[in-house]
Amino acid sequence: MHNTDASQAHLPPPSPLYRWTVLLFVSLAMFGNYYVYDSLWPVVDLMRTQLDFSYQQIGWLSTGYNIAALMVLLAGGYIIDRWGTQRAIVVFALICLLAAVLTVISSRFEVILAGRFLLGIGAEPLIVAATTVLAKWFKGRELSFAFGINLSISRLGTASADWSPNFAGPLYANWHDPLWLATGVACVSVTAAILYWVAEKRAKGRFQLATPSATEKLDVKSLYKFSASYWYIVALCVVFYATIFPFRTFAIDYFQQAHGVSREAAGLLSSMLPVAAIILTPIFGLLVDKVGKRSLFMAVGTLIMLPLFLAVTYLPPGPLVQLTIPFIGSEPVPLTLMIVIFMLGTVFSLIPAVMWPSVAYIVDGARLGSAYAMMTLCQQVGWAVVPLAIGILNDINEAGPLNPTGYAPGMWVYTGLVACGLYFAFKLWQTERGPKGHGLDGKTMHLGG
Repeated sequence: MHNTDASQAHLPPPSPLYRWTVLLFVSLAMFGNYYVYDSLWPVVDLMRTQLDFSYQQIGWLSTGYNIAALMVLLAGGYIIDRWGTQRAIVVFALICLLAAVLTVISSRFEVILAGRFLLGIGAEPLIVAATTVLAKWFKGRELSFAFGINLSISRLGTASADWSPNFAGPLYANWHDPLWLATGVACVSVTAAILYWVAEKRAKGRFQLATPSATEKLDVKSLYKFSASYWYIVALCVVFYATIFPFRTFAIDYFQQAHGVSREAAGLLSSMLPVAAIILTPIFGLLVDKVGKRSLFMAVGTLIMLPLFLAVTYLPPGPLVQLTIPFIGSEPVPLTLMIVIFMLGTVFSLIPAVMWPSVAYIVDGARLGSAYAMMTLCQQVGWAVVPLAIGILNDINEAGPLNPTGYAPGMWVYTGLVACGLYFAFKLWQTERGPKGHGLDGKTMHLGG
């Protein structure tokens, strides 16, 4: 590594235009990755009516992805370290494309499930590789801003999948045409990955690039050294993502069946979560850096979240109001539903903006890789279990447009998870106020101490 650094010492740094072009290519590859993952949720009702899938089978289509992601996560960054980011991004983008094709070419449940499993194999290391690329091209420059731009473009893929019933409405006469559209978006992702390969190949020998550290592996032996505050954050992370992402799995179908809104309106409602994250996450990040109170913000965000799932279940829907997303569409939705989803989107922006950076304040820098690996591993386990449980509950209770109360047990599961999250957030706040605190509630400070 030192020899590589020495050989590059005489080279000029890449121009801003070159760096931002690389960022654009990598972000477009991520856009396609996110779009393909979320493209399944607007066709849940069509799969149930046209393919006779049960809610349990729909849950498996989410869980299968997470099981594959867990397998890749346990393998660590070995493949990316061995192949390099150029080859890794192209290969994993191609795997995501193959997964998109496998998901749509057959109506057999086993084939569609295999496609979702393969997507988990490709998507998780694609995200890791993209992160490594940004470190290589932006380290010591605008790294945080580049990460923010990359995340915003990625989440735009999620929002675009939710918006697809609006801009691609004629495709929704059947379940497979929208997924062929997702396959086309995956082709854009592969194209962007290849363009990144070309850009980096041209840069070698011409520009000085940072050499990112080898991807850190999960060090099980060091886990006992982590503090109580770390484990409270991990527990909050597990229940938070085990609530939000499984809810999104069924959200569009739930809005249609339980609240009688159109597919287009359901897509706009669901998109409020990623849209809020695109806009509000960096704002909340800046706010917390200035005022501190990290554990308090996590507790308040969880408290706001606690009644939301019961509110959409039991409160009167209220009058219809127009929900408008500029350049996408405008649809009438129940006022109560819009307010609740807006609040959920706000929490979806606040808690991650505080939670993930907080780990770097309480874990020693030498063990930060293991800390994040364990946190992500636990996150994937929770995320894998809950969609299957919700699907089974929906089936047992015969949830549907003729029996909207059948969705209530699932909503109670989400509420119970949030209640557990509130307990963990309170324990974190209590610990950080005591003698064993890490200064988590202080303003921005040096990391890794």
